[in-house]
Amino acid sequence: MSGVYEQLRTRIREIGQLSAVEAMLEWDQETYMPRNGLSARAEQLALVAQLAHERRTSQEVGELLAQLDGNIQDEAAATNVRETRRNYERATRVPAELVGRIARVAAGAREAWKSAREASQFSLFAPHLTELLELKREVADRIGFVEHRYDALLDEYEPGATRSRIAGVFDGLRRPLIELTRRLGEARVQPDPSILERHYPAEAQSRFARMLAETIGFDFKSGRLDISVHPFCSGTSPGDVRLTTRFNERSFSSGIFGVLHEAGHGLYEQGLDPEHSFTPRGLAVSLGIHESQSLMWECMIGKSHVFWEHFYPQCQQTFPEALKSVPLNAFVAAANAVRPSFIRVEADEVTYSLHIILRFELESAMIEGSLDVDDIPEAWNAKFESLLGIRPETDKDGCLQDIHWSTGTFGYFPTYSLGKLNAAQFFAAARSAMPDMDERIRRGEFATLREWLRENVHCHGQRYRADELVRRVTGQSLSSEPFLKYVRNKYEAIYGL
Repeated sequence: MSGVYEQLRTRIREIGQLSAVEAMLEWDQETYMPRNGLSARAEQLALVAQLAHERRTSQEVGELLAQLDGNIQDEAAATNVRETRRNYERATRVPAELVGRIARVAAGAREAWKSAREASQFSLFAPHLTELLELKREVADRIGFVEHRYDALLDEYEPGATRSRIAGVFDGLRRPLIELTRRLGEARVQPDPSILERHYPAEAQSRFARMLAETIGFDFKSGRLDISVHPFCSGTSPGDVRLTTRFNERSFSSGIFGVLHEAGHGLYEQGLDPEHSFTPRGLAVSLGIHESQSLMWECMIGKSHVFWEHFYPQCQQTFPEALKSVPLNAFVAAANAVRPSFIRVEADEVTYSLHIILRFELESAMIEGSLDVDDIPEAWNAKFESLLGIRPETDKDGCLQDIHWSTGTFGYFPTYSLGKLNAAQFFAAARSAMPDMDERIRRGEFATLREWLRENVHCHGQRYRADELVRRVTGQSLSSEPFLKYVRNKYEAIYGL
């Protein structure tokens, strides 16, 4: 048995190393690659992806997995076999010809989406979306599902999650968030978000953001921070984690809070067990858990009053022109302003999940076949108005704002809100374990919280599925209640309710 497993582990590590090479090439493309290198880089990435796919679906891997059907006692080996079998079965059920067709159609769909978005005309994109939906339904049918076709696609990003389970959780969010948004909008006290839209020099933002990332525990001996058009975190191993961001001199939030967000991702990557690098046991469990770590550091800690009680004097010294006359309370309120908006990526902490509920319900209906593509603009606008109280006037501000559907990425959107719910539940558990957490944060002491997360969340890799991890850490299954309690307490205090 051990000899067979060691052979499989060698193959698993090869696949993991190829994925790391792919990630590094993509990071370089987004940061330092010369513009004229794009064509060659595309060939390099295609080759690496092909090599990884061939190894992931090889006859040898299938035969080794077949010999490891019995009960495996070692937890790391059991995790690696379970997740490799899952990946093998998903990959081998979808023929290469279908994968190629999807890639070709998606390439055209992305360009059509760009043109349609620029013209704010959904009809230019509709035929491409129709074709992509047909192909993704075929993928779901080949992979297989128990209840909903959407489940097969959702499972790629959030293993074990189902449409029914997520719909139940989202149903618990919808009405309370709509009601809270209404109450905040009617409050006598209203934050002034323009405070964060004053002039914040990019070089000063960079220094301040790097200091924050380092203070909360991101290890720059095992990582770095660079500039890219679209911020992201890319990790090839716990010893090499790359953060990127962008700085807008008229936006404090996109630069400073953006770095805290990516640093949260980076702390997760640096907290994975290096003994298991390049294997599932050494990889993050799901997108929803990954997002929980970034949102916890960005919003629950980084936008809290106690956090800025420690850092605001230094922040005022760094940006005297913008902040010298702004009281701490006004600054914190500005960072947490709530107002319904059309664009998801600009949404605040309270209304963001309403944007996700809309996308989840529409895309699952599309995959199931109960929503025709031609009806999407009207369905979007009507549902948006019912959730957020405002109605998009253009397709660009409505159903054409996100790139996801043009790439065939169905099932991804829910992970954003699952991240918020996971974050709130983990944060509540951490507070129970550390009753003096606020005082620690007020002093700028983050090591205890970081190590608690490392011990309870990060180090397990894919040992547990997301639901089981949440249950083990918090004592209960994923629920909307901790998040609702968190936002009510926080925003009622800020808005004086």
